[in-house]
Amino acid sequence: MEWVNGRGISPRTQARIISGIKSFYKFLLIEEKVEKDPTALLEAPRVGRKLPEILTVEEIDTVINAVDTRKPEGQRNKAILETLYSCGLRVSELIDLKISNLFFESGFVKIEGKGNKERLVPISTKAIKEINLYLSEYRRTLKIHPEHEDILFLNRRGKKLSRVMIFTIIKNITNKLNIAKNISPHTFRHSFATHLIDGGANLRAVQEMLGHESIITTEIYTHLDKEYLKNTITQYHPRT
Repeated sequence: MEWVNGRGISPRTQARIISGIKSFYKFLLIEEKVEKDPTALLEAPRVGRKLPEILTVEEIDTVINAVDTRKPEGQRNKAILETLYSCGLRVSELIDLKISNLFFESGFVKIEGKGNKERLVPISTKAIKEINLYLSEYRRTLKIHPEHEDILFLNRRGKKLSRVMIFTIIKNITNKLNIAKNISPHTFRHSFATHLIDGGANLRAVQEMLGHESIITTEIYTHLDKEYLKNTITQYHPRT
């Protein structure tokens, strides 16, 4: 580990290396290949949580407006971006989104998240509009695979989109823009949460909408806005 550290390897990579070594020796103990674990006192460097990269509201608008709706799949792609940002979905939740789980009259969609846990998430009028346009135009022209009839977003073969395809769609759109950020589907989820917190949304409500099991995971978004933290201290601390 002294040798690894001397090569200038980042603390995060060092921590992964140490984790691998520790797991290997746990395996050797279980298999009775060694009598003791020489890595028991080996400590990994502290690795802080990396703050996610986000887009401003203006950048979100720029990306969505950059979609070329003259192309056959353009309206679908615009609906995808609006849905990602409106609902803060994981990419896996987006590609599995079902038509039967759209409750537009109530302004909600039902999401099947990690561990098959379901949650209701509000959806914006903009996203509803773009989805309805997609349903009435591009999707109606497809020969839909029988197993994917209830899946909302489909490829030209009438099948569910892959995770890779969502990444590709976003990369193809953003590569044409002068935004010096690494934009992925998760960037829209991070931006969704951050903009809600910036606007004064309750952290518990944001946790519910994101489908986080622990509120600690959601708290990372409070670190992105120093003004939010300052206002929280001012409002609740007894000695301000």
